[in-house]
Order: sequence, then structure tokens, then C-alpha cells
Amino acid sequence: MTVATASRRSTARLLVRLLAGTVRARPRPVARLAAWSLAEAVPTIVFGQAVARAVDAFRGGRPAVAACWLAVLAVSAATGAAGARRLYRPLADVVEPFRDELVRAVAGGALRRSADGGPDTGAVARLTHQVEIVRDTFGGILIVLRGFLFATAGALAGMATLMPEVALLVVPPLAAGLGLFGAVFGAAAVRQRRLIVGEERIAERTTALAEGLRDVVACGGEDGLRAVLGRDVDAQAAAARSVARMAAVRALALAIGGWGPALLILGAAPWLVGRGATAGTLVGALAYVLHGLHPALESLVGGMGGSGLRLAVTLGRILETSAPVKEEDDFVPPLGTFPSGGTVREPAVELRGVTFAYGPAAEPVIRDLDLVVPPGEHLAVVGPSGIGKSTLAALIAGTLRPRAGLVRVDGSPAGDPSSRVLIPQEAYVFDGTLRDNLVYLAPAAPPAAIARTVIAVGLEELTRRVGGLDTPLYPAALSAGERQLIALGRAHLAPAPLVVLDEAGSHLDPAAEAAAEEAFARRPGTLIVIAHRMSSALRARRVLVLDGTRADLGEHAELLARSPLYRDLLGHWTAGTSPRDAAPGADAGPGSQPPLVLGDADGLHPVARPDLAVDAGQVVADGSDLQHESGGYLRRGGPAGGQVEHFELALGQRAASGGQLGEDEVGVDDPLPVGDAPDRPDEVVQGGVLEHQPGRPRLDRPPHVPGPVAVRHQDGDAPGDLIAQGPRHGESVEARKIDVDQSDVGRVFAADLGHPPSGIDGGHDFPVPRPAGR
Repeated sequence: MTVATASRRSTARLLVRLLAGTVRARPRPVARLAAWSLAEAVPTIVFGQAVARAVDAFRGGRPAVAACWLAVLAVSAATGAAGARRLYRPLADVVEPFRDELVRAVAGGALRRSADGGPDTGAVARLTHQVEIVRDTFGGILIVLRGFLFATAGALAGMATLMPEVALLVVPPLAAGLGLFGAVFGAAAVRQRRLIVGEERIAERTTALAEGLRDVVACGGEDGLRAVLGRDVDAQAAAARSVARMAAVRALALAIGGWGPALLILGAAPWLVGRGATAGTLVGALAYVLHGLHPALESLVGGMGGSGLRLAVTLGRILETSAPVKEEDDFVPPLGTFPSGGTVREPAVELRGVTFAYGPAAEPVIRDLDLVVPPGEHLAVVGPSGIGKSTLAALIAGTLRPRAGLVRVDGSPAGDPSSRVLIPQEAYVFDGTLRDNLVYLAPAAPPAAIARTVIAVGLEELTRRVGGLDTPLYPAALSAGERQLIALGRAHLAPAPLVVLDEAGSHLDPAAEAAAEEAFARRPGTLIVIAHRMSSALRARRVLVLDGTRADLGEHAELLARSPLYRDLLGHWTAGTSPRDAAPGADAGPGSQPPLVLGDADGLHPVARPDLAVDAGQVVADGSDLQHESGGYLRRGGPAGGQVEHFELALGQRAASGGQLGEDEVGVDDPLPVGDAPDRPDEVVQGGVLEHQPGRPRLDRPPHVPGPVAVRHQDGDAPGDLIAQGPRHGESVEARKIDVDQSDVGRVFAADLGHPPSGIDGGHDFPVPRPAGR
């Protein structure tokens, strides 16, 4: 159900409940009112019959009989006048108690709001003006409704006694006219209220503009305020046109139901004459229509279309402002636009072919973007820094206009402040109390709703520290995180159905940011989070990944399987453990271990990190363009991806694949399994065979390169070179040179093989242990 449909149905239900409750609460006055209304309807019941009989009598040359029927008509008129005179006393017995109940409701609502700490400044206007409007219009509606019911019933009964075929001709157009009027009545009430609200908004904006005109001119804000006021004027004009269209539809309903039966009777006159109708019958049927049905329907359409709309709007306002606020109920402002459930009318956010660039010659930040966000969605937007996430938020909020394409929010062009709330990274807090800052976008928020917001977004400690909601704030004395919490509370309390958080929790700790986002996720409406931390993506229902050339939208598991950038962003944020094993919403510490993907038996990510060339803590194995492992992993004896562990290799033997050296002890001239290392200072590996060369220092642990390693020194006491022999697949052992400096980091250089050793690109830093004795 859309909001407009809900409003129309609530208007109809309000009037039905009002009338039904009145009948149940005061049956005796209602019975007396019905009895005198029946007496008032006697002329309508008799009119057609008397005219028909008199016409036929005059045509038949019986003037005395015609005169008697005319006398009957005169007596019925006197009876109707007596009934009309007597029906106002029971009408007062129905209406005045209803007025008293409204006064008690308004007074009680004002007292409850005063007890809650919020003054009810509109109570006097409701008591002295709005209650009287409801009383008068309610009495008028009762007069119109009971007149229509009894007049229509009397006319149809008279036509049925006159000639049943005539009644069959009259009922269908009458029903069609009534159906059309009933169908547009609720919509007319909604549009009438929009017109009233639009007029009030224009008056408020104009008054504020007149009071601050000097400041506006001094600050050069004429164009901005002219645009804002122009939108309000256009909205009010559109509302006035829609109300006028409803008036035209009411006129059409009256024409169908009031004049349609007369045209059908005239058109079907030959058929009726053929079935025995006389001239008097036709004239009497027309008399019932023109003097019974048409006036009754005209009174109904005019009364309900005018007084009925005023009654529905005014009574609805009295009831919504006088009803007690339950602590367990969520606050929804009277004019809020939250969806009420059921089918939705429009997407919450819709972007079609959107392109935006900061300048005519600049490269577009967003290019040809299509995005549909349904109502109630929780969407996180992630991507590298500077990729356009905040630009997308500004486009959705309407603070930026696209170069090409269309941006719509709730079916209307983006930019209407009542349809969305945008909270940027730098939160704004103005001078005033904490309560003033929170209710800035929802002035009618009751104290209970404010208290729930304070708890939901985590403002309790700040509220206690500053001395309560009514304590003046000094924004300069607040931290950036405290200002963000206040801005989040203001957005949480706002009636707008769309909230856009552009890194709005960047100054909060992860736990506080998670609590705030969960509060917005529970709030009715749509939530879009420009993620500062990747944990926001884990909490969202769907995630939009921006990479500069394309956008990828999906759930967390889907993006983890198909988006390398999403896995890399998540890998930068998580540490050590896979996000699949981490609790959702938990922030892990920094680290280089990326998330696991199904099928990675060795726990390695298939994409190397982009900072591989400058990160000295990484060691890449089995292809630097394919995967990487965190520093220290190989030193702990773990196998590199795709390598064979404990493969025995003799001098000159071809290697099936690379490996790494461990710390097992081996004997002299024994074949050295890949994964083993010299144990004594005077031992050195040469081509996979342990040889004895006394006086040569050794490494505590070998450098972590694929293949066997030889440790040598030149003549002299100073440490010399490390010769790394790293075979390619299927080739004999050849040499690699590693320069050892005074630090723990060496540099690998490629020798004269066709390509670098498997898993190590020439020129990449990696940890090399300090040689013994250094």
C-alpha cells in the first residue's frame, strides 16, 4: 500500500468510524432524527406519484381527481416542513455531546504534552477554532447524509410503485455516479491537506525570508533562497491544480448520477410506452429524478466535497495531536512519508545513466551509472579512496547535479529536503540546547521519541556529561566524535524516509559506529552508508563496489566470490583470520593476510596486493602476479603455494618444482631434501648436497627463495655473498645472487635465466636473517 492509498483509506475509515460510533453511542437521538427525516422525505416519496396521477387525470378529462392528487401533494409538503422543523433538536442531541468529547480530548492531549515537558502551543487554536469547525461541519454532514439517504430511498420506492422498469433504468447511472464520487473522495482529502500544508509552508518561508532579508543579501544567498521558495510555490500550485481536478471529477460524478437517469428515461420512452407507460408515468418518473434524486445527489457531492473534506482534515489533525503517545510506539510525524507496507509505488533511489565530473573538461568521476535501491534497503557503498563514493552521496541527496542522466528519490527529482537526510563526515552542531539540535528536523517529536533516539545512537553518556537535553551546547568544546553522534541523532529522529550517511561515523570507535548503524537499520525507511570501515559492508544487506570504471552490486557472499577489488578491500581491513570465521561487524587489526576463497587449499588469495613493491614484510611465492603470503610464513616452515615440500635434489639434478629450506639436520654429502638447511657453521649447501668448508659462517635460517641455497664467503674474514640456486621447472640448478647488507633485509636480483626465480620478482624486498656473527 502506498502512502497516498493509506491516507485515502484512513480518511474514509475515519468518517465511517465517526458515524458508526455516533450511532452506537446515542441510539435514541439517532432514532428520533431518522423518524423526523422520514417525515421530511414524504414530499419526495409522494411527488412523482401525485404528478403522474394528476397528469393522467387531466388528460382523461377528470379534473377533480387531478385536484385531489395535487391536494395530496400539498399535504405531503406540509408534513415534510413539520419534519424538517422538528429534526434539529435530535440533531443537537447528537452533535453537542460529540463537541464535548472533542474538547475533552484536546484538553487532555495538551495536559499530557505539558506533563512530558513539551508545551502544546496549538491547543488554544484547536479549542477555540478547530473544534467549532468540526462541530459545524459534522452537523452539516449529518443533515446532508440523512437527507440523501431518505430522499433517494423515497424516490426509488416511488418509481418502483409507479413502474418497476423505470427504477431499473435509474439505478445503474446513479450507482456509477456514487461510485466515482466515493473513489475520489479520499484522494481529494489528501490533496486538500497538501494544499493547506503548502500554503502554510509558503507563509513560514516568506516570513523567515522577510525577517532575515539583510543577512540573505549580505551573504549572497538570494539565488539559493529563491530556488527554495520557488520549489515551495510550485508545489503549492501543483496542489491547487490537483484540488481543482478533483472538483471537476466531482462535477462529472454529479452529471452521471443526476442527469444520466433523466436522459435514459427520455431515450427509453418508446420502449416504456410499449410496455404500458402513460404520459403521466413518464412525467412522474422525470419528477422523481429532477426533484428527488438530482437535488439529493447534488447536496451530497457539494456537502461532502466541501464540508466533508474540512471535517476529515480538521478532525484528523485534532485526533493526531490529542492522542496519548505510548512509550512503546515509534514516533512517526503526521506528515511523514514512511512506507506503510504492502506494494511500493516507487524505488527509494533510482539512478539512470548518471554521469558526473567536477568541471567541463574533467574526467568523469561517475560514468553512466544505473542503480535502483528499493524502499527499506540497507546499502553500503565501498571503494578505494577518491573513487567517487561521496560524489554519489551528494548526487542522491541532490546537492550535486549530474552532467547526464536522472536521479530520483521516492519518485521525484533528487533535492527535496523532506525526502532525505544527508549526514556528511564533518557534522554540524549549532549553538543551542542538545534537544534543539536533535529535533531540528522533527520539531513535533515527543519526549519519548527523543529519549529512544538518545539510547539508540549512543548519546546517553554525552547527555549526562553536558547536563541533560536542555543544557546549552558549545560546539567548539565538543569532540569530532561527539558532534557526529549529535548529527546522527538528528537524522535518526527526522521524518525523511531516506538517510544517507557519508562516513558519518568516521570519528567514532568501531563499536559506537556499529551501534549507530544498527539503530538506523532498525529505523523505518531506507539507509545508504558510504563506508568508512569495511565492517559497514558486513552489516549491510547489499553492497555497491565502485572501482572507477564499473559498479558491482550484490550481497557480501556474491561479491566475495566474483569481485577481486572487494576481496582486496576486505583483505586490507581484516587480519590473520578469514572474514568467514570472524563475527560480522567485528573489526580486525591490520595485516596482509587476505580472505580465503573456496578452493584455496593453502589459504592464499589469488590476487597479489598492490603495495607489494614497497612492503618489506611480504614474501611472494609461486608467482608474484598470482598470490602472496604474510612475512614470516615461510620461515615457520609453511609450504609456498604450488611447491613441493621435502623433494630430494642432488647436485646437477633437474628440479620438478621449487621449495624452501627448513632447519633439519643432514649429514655431509647426503642428498639435501628441499626444506632442510645446514646446521653447523662450517657447512654449506652446494647444488642440493651438503659439503664441508671449515671456517665459513652460516645463516641461522636460509633466505626464503625457491630451490637449494649455497652459502659462501670470499677469502677473508668478512661475510661475502650468498649464492641462491633457484631452478626453474625442469632445468638444472643455476645461480642467483643475494647481496647481504648490514640490515635484516636483502634484495634479490635475477641472474641470466630466462625469467626470475619462481615466486620472486627481481627487485622485491623480503626478510633475510642476519648471518651468524654479525
